[in-house]
Amino acid sequence: MKLNRRQAIQTATAALATTGTVQHVSATTRNNREKPFGYCFNTSCVRGQKLTLDQQVDLVIKAGYEGIEPWIRDMQAFKDGGGSLKDLGKKLADNNVQVVSAIGFARWIVNDDAERAKGLETAKHDMGLLKEMGGVRIAAPPVGATNIENFDLFAAASRYYDLCEVGRNAGIAPQLELWGFSKTLSRLGELAFVAAEAGHPDACILPDIYHIYKGGSSFEGLKMLNGQHIHCFHVNDYPADPPRDTIADKDRVHVGDGVAPVTNILQMVHKAGCQGMLSLELFNPEYWKQDPLQVATEGLAKVKAAVAKAFG
Repeated sequence: MKLNRRQAIQTATAALATTGTVQHVSATTRNNREKPFGYCFNTSCVRGQKLTLDQQVDLVIKAGYEGIEPWIRDMQAFKDGGGSLKDLGKKLADNNVQVVSAIGFARWIVNDDAERAKGLETAKHDMGLLKEMGGVRIAAPPVGATNIENFDLFAAASRYYDLCEVGRNAGIAPQLELWGFSKTLSRLGELAFVAAEAGHPDACILPDIYHIYKGGSSFEGLKMLNGQHIHCFHVNDYPADPPRDTIADKDRVHVGDGVAPVTNILQMVHKAGCQGMLSLELFNPEYWKQDPLQVATEGLAKVKAAVAKAFG
């Protein structure tokens, strides 16, 4: 059965139906903490400064984050250069910093069977790198399906199940990621539908403030999700101009510096049960010109200020 976008969104207005997550994932979820969320740094924020992975780790520790979200390509480059991911993971753990997630681009969702099989092998490889560093989750965006109209969401759900099985064997949970510019998995309803219909106990989702806006969903849809299956939430902000149709990744700004209803967003996702990590993810070339520590510390201060405003 193939659903069009409208049918999928109507079908998926219920909360995520999957129940429970594997123990190695739920053990790191931020339950029973006094504060609403933890604070994580996605290394995209300083991509333009071209820091090596070990420099990124030092930056995150010095800036005072509780989590890091590195990119697989940086992890691979570090390992190829003779670096030890295990040692970096130990350094993070010794400083009470979690490897919350990682950003990879395995083509797990594509229609071509052979290409999809290669994509699952790529995912397995990426998960292996992440496991070495002590991570437990990886982003799973719809790479390879971004330009396909009316994608078969039941097929996407089946393929996400297969990816989750690869992850279970590797000890890594793939987080179904929202991409607002994509023609597939650009809406909260589509994300919820695929995660729910996958029927896998490890299914979880990775929303993003900017991508929810870019994709055209209402933030009110966050009320319909089961926040216990959101372990990482990408936070950022966006300006009023450029408009939604033309706004791009590069236009993201620090939390509180744009027009996103951040207070309402944080309150809704927390009320829905999310106590995971807020991971700052920016791609603004103006920030890439700044001192990396300035970007990281300013970003953390502004995310914490937004949380204090929402829950103070």
